This record gives sequence, structure tokens and C-alpha cells, in this order.
Amino acid sequence: MYDRTLNDKRGELDWPLIVASFGLMVIGVFFVFSATSAVEIAKEMPWFQQTFAKQIIWCAAGCGAALALSKLDYVSLARWSTVIYWAMILCLIGVLVKGSAINGSKRWITLPLGFNFQPSEFAKIAFVLLQANFLSRPVEELRQTKTFWIALCLTLLPFVLILKEPDMGSALVFLSTSLVMMFVAGIPKRVLGTLVATTAVIVVLVAVATLMAPTRLQKIVTPYQQKRLRAFIGVEESYNVKQALISVGSGGFSGKGWRQGTQHSLGFLPRMGAHNDFIFSVIAEEEGFVGSVVILTLYTMLLFYGIKIASQARDRLGKLLAIGVVALLFSHVFINIGMNIRIMPVAGIPLPLVSYGGSSVVCSLIAIGLLHNVHIHRKSY
Repeated sequence: MYDRTLNDKRGELDWPLIVASFGLMVIGVFFVFSATSAVEIAKEMPWFQQTFAKQIIWCAAGCGAALALSKLDYVSLARWSTVIYWAMILCLIGVLVKGSAINGSKRWITLPLGFNFQPSEFAKIAFVLLQANFLSRPVEELRQTKTFWIALCLTLLPFVLILKEPDMGSALVFLSTSLVMMFVAGIPKRVLGTLVATTAVIVVLVAVATLMAPTRLQKIVTPYQQKRLRAFIGVEESYNVKQALISVGSGGFSGKGWRQGTQHSLGFLPRMGAHNDFIFSVIAEEEGFVGSVVILTLYTMLLFYGIKIASQARDRLGKLLAIGVVALLFSHVFINIGMNIRIMPVAGIPLPLVSYGGSSVVCSLIAIGLLHNVHIHRKSY
């Protein structure tokens, strides 16, 4: 327990966190507009029906959710973590049973008024909340093998369900986030080392099998995922990755100017991905090296102050919750930017607060709201 009288700084806002988040949202709206304005159908639509207007609505909704969450004590919220987690598991099962298929993947549940709900994004928040609550137990219990296996099962259940959609990128985010949280919590390094080594061996075997016997892996890794792996390894060319690299490289130092990019306006970048998976390429082409540095600086601020909030948390639960959010956001940023510059395979991971997408934007802001929650209820010494 802690003494609430020590918390004399309670209620202060973390302005660097807010400024970085707001800056990324503004950039996202501007470049979602740039990436979609060249599409003929968008020119004929009223402004309030266009993609950038929807992005503004999602940002407003996410800010409202973040504000509401920041007012609650995260300890009270953690008491409901098990219910929230299993509700999201049921939603993931529902996606597989009756989800809407888009581009061959079942990732969405269609809501009234034409909105799509992506449970995998909300499942990430539910998982971080439950895992933080579970791992905030005494250190002696963390050293028990049973604790590790339970934490791993909590990770693998959503991992497998999301992998079946298929959405390998989001599934891998669960593994990386869980690994960081278990390490910070105090799970024995020997156990985690074994887990990392086993995972690495499986990844290598899958990569080799993709090259040698792709048909035998179709029940585990779909043909289009195998194609992405082969493109990443370099044995097969990926048109989208090639065009993304051209976009990044053609921006030069200061870029071609806002709405002056040719890769997306002429259709070289995929129409359905330029404002989502490949939004970083659009920014890099139009704003060049300078724009890319601005994006990376804002994310660095966000992650740095997230780690600072974790270090100032009043208890283990707050620390693990903040670290889980930081690991989640970092995984998204690293994978998305990495696939735009070909250091990661294309995985369909959105860039937090910048890529278009209602579920992604709202969940990113909810995660930041949880960070702010831990900050507000931090210790003052």
C-alpha cells in the first residue's frame, strides 16, 4: 500500500506527453488528407465524408476516452482487467466466426452506420492491463515456473486467435510487449532467454521452410504472408516495398512539399495503404529527411516520457502498466517504419496516431490515457 498524502503532485498534466501526442495527431490528419486527396472518388465527396474528416472524428473520440481513463485510478481499473481481457477474447473469436473479410483477412466487426470495429487493437490494451495486474505480484511468486507459464498462456491465446485472422503483425506485437513486461517484472532471465531462443529457432525454421517447402506451411503461414517473408529475405521482389523505398529516397533533405508527392498521387503506392501502412513513406517523400526527423523526435518524446512515468510510478502495477504501453507503442513504431525502409517485413501495422484507422487511433489514445493515469497518480518523492 502507499500513503495518498505523499501524492501532493497529483493532478498535474504531463505536457511533453500531451504535446507529442497532439503533434502526431495533427501530422496524421494532414498527411491522411494528402495521401487520399488525389483519389478521384475523394474529390467528388463532401469534405465531412472524406477520410481526413473521419480521422479527426476518431482523434476526438480517442481524446475523450483518454481523458475519461486518466480520471480513474488505474488500481480500480485493474480490478476489471480479467473481465475486459475475456470480453476481448470473445470478440476475437467472433471475428473468426462472423467477421467482415477485407482483402482476404477477417479482422473487423461491422457496426451500425458503416463503422468497422477491429478487436485486435482493443485486445492489445486489454492484454497490457491484465498482464500488468498479473505480474504485479510479489517477487517470490515471479520466480515460480507456474507464474511464467500463466503469463505466457495469457499472451499466446490472443496471439493464436489474431494469427488466424490472419494478422501476423499484430500477433507479434503481443509477444514483444509481453516479453518486455515479464523482463521488467522480474521473471528469471534464464527462463526468458530460453523463450527468446526457442522463438528465434521457430522463426528461422519457418523462414527456411518458406523457401524450401511453402505448400506444407499454408495452414500456419498463408501464401501472402509467405510472399512477404520471401520479399523481406530478398528472394522475391515486393512491388509495394520497392515503391515505398522510392518514396522515402525521393524526398531528399526537405521533400517535395505537402500534397506534391508523386508516388501516392500517381498510384505507385497502394491506394488502400498509402494513408495507412505506408503513411511514413508519404511523409518522407513530401517532407524529406526533415519531416522524418520530426516524426521520430515526437515518438522519442512520447516513449521517453512514458519510461519516465514508469520510473515514477507509485507501485509495481503502475510501473508495469506504463512499461507495457511503452513497449506496445514502440513495437508499432519500429515495425511500421521498419517495413517502409525494408528492415522489417510488411506486416500491416499502423503508425500510432498518424496512420488512418478508427480502432488504431482510439486505442493509441487510450494507451496514452493510461500512461497519463499512472503519471497523475504517481509518487511525489
